[in-house]
Amino acid sequence: MREAGRHAAEVLQMLVEAVRPGQNVLELDRIVRREYKRRGVTPTFLGYHGYPATVCVSINDQIVHGIPRNRELREGDVVSIDLGATYRGFVGDTAVTVACGAVSPEAQRLIQVTAEALRRGIAAAQPGAYIGDIGHAIQSYVESQGMSVVREYVGHGVGRAMHEEPQVPNYGRPGTGKQLRPGMVIAIEPMVNLGDWRTRKDSDGWTIWTADGSLSAHFEHTIAITEDGPEILTLP
Repeated sequence: MREAGRHAAEVLQMLVEAVRPGQNVLELDRIVRREYKRRGVTPTFLGYHGYPATVCVSINDQIVHGIPRNRELREGDVVSIDLGATYRGFVGDTAVTVACGAVSPEAQRLIQVTAEALRRGIAAAQPGAYIGDIGHAIQSYVESQGMSVVREYVGHGVGRAMHEEPQVPNYGRPGTGKQLRPGMVIAIEPMVNLGDWRTRKDSDGWTIWTADGSLSAHFEHTIAITEDGPEILTLP
């Protein structure tokens, strides 16, 4: 799983470096296809329940599952990139939100808060802790910053499949849910909105938008629970 995570992280970094004003979003999908073929990696997302691309690219008020389209990125866009890699039968799942050029102060703060929410969620994922401890760490921090966490879409277990048990919500109460034990692998992925947490689904059947049109950001790491604490598997 470390190898799968490393491949996902390294290619995600390539996509981050490709984000700039004028970049066609379809090029991000092409980069993944080209690089995964070179590495012998299977794109986890492609064909998953019929998903038509190798990567999810969600822009501004899109939260998750955005399908890459023939669209140019613009100065000031908030770009969330979600990527999965399957390598030798195991999955790595990771996401990041980046600014395209210069963004508004509120957009920059949204990105920073969401990244910090992920860090706090990972820090709470100690052996012997509970799933609810992770969600509480994320929710309490995000709401203290005047933002909201998405409820309908959550983190999850990861292994030979992308979505395994348990679910890992970005909200919750301490001491509730499944207890974390060494050997478990989970994806923690806060999705944070500047406005309300409610969502709507696009007519394409995939893209999820904020219901109120506010900006959204998304960060994710796959982590292993070890005797010594959480280990991030999706690092380059």
